[in-house]
Amino acid sequence: MSDRIEEHGLDSQPVPPLEDRAFDEADEADEAEAAAAPVEEERAEHAPGRFEVPPGYQVLAGMPNGERRSVAVVVAKFNGEITQRLLQRALDELDAAQVSRDAVTIVPVPGAFELPLAAIALAKTRRYACIVALGCVIRGDTPHFDLVAGEAASGLQLAAIETGVPVSFGVLTTETFEQAEDRIDRAAEAVRGGLEMADVFSQLRAAR
Repeated sequence: MSDRIEEHGLDSQPVPPLEDRAFDEADEADEAEAAAAPVEEERAEHAPGRFEVPPGYQVLAGMPNGERRSVAVVVAKFNGEITQRLLQRALDELDAAQVSRDAVTIVPVPGAFELPLAAIALAKTRRYACIVALGCVIRGDTPHFDLVAGEAASGLQLAAIETGVPVSFGVLTTETFEQAEDRIDRAAEAVRGGLEMADVFSQLRAAR
C-alpha cells in the first residue's frame, strides 16, 4: 500500500485537515472580493483653478482691507478647544488686514445655535462694517448636527439679508474633531470674505 502511495507521489504533498482547507478557501474569497471592490476616491473639497472676469466688462470687486473699519466677531464657546483657535486665527487675520484692536468687538455666545441672534443684533447697530461668525459643530450620534448646523447657516444668512451688513460664515461643520483641527484656517477665510464684502458695499454707497 505504501509503495503505491509513493509511486503516485501522494506522500510528497500531505492533505491538510478539512477545517484548514475551509479557512484557506474563505481567505481566498475575501481577497478576491476586496480586489473586485471599487476603490473609493478621496473627495475633493474645492475645485482647483482661479476665477477671472473676461475683459471688456465693468467690475465692482472688493478687497479685504480693514483700514478704518470696525468689525464684530461673534464666537461660540461650545467645542471651545476648536473655537478658541478659530478666534485667534481670525484676530491674526484682522491684524494682518490692518484692523486696529480697538475697532474689533468680540461677542462670545453659548453655541453655534445662538450665533445668528447675536449677529443680527450686532448688525442692526450699524456700527460694524461686517460681522464674522465663528463656531464648530461636530457630528455625533444624535440628529443635533444637522439641526444646529442648518439653523446656524440659514440664520446667519438671514441676518445679512435683513440688515444689509455682511455676515461672514466661519462655522466648521465636520464629522470628527481631527477634521475640525485641519480647518482652523477657515476663520481667516471668513475674515477676508467679510472685509471684501464690506469693501464692495462701501463702493456701492459711494457710487450713489
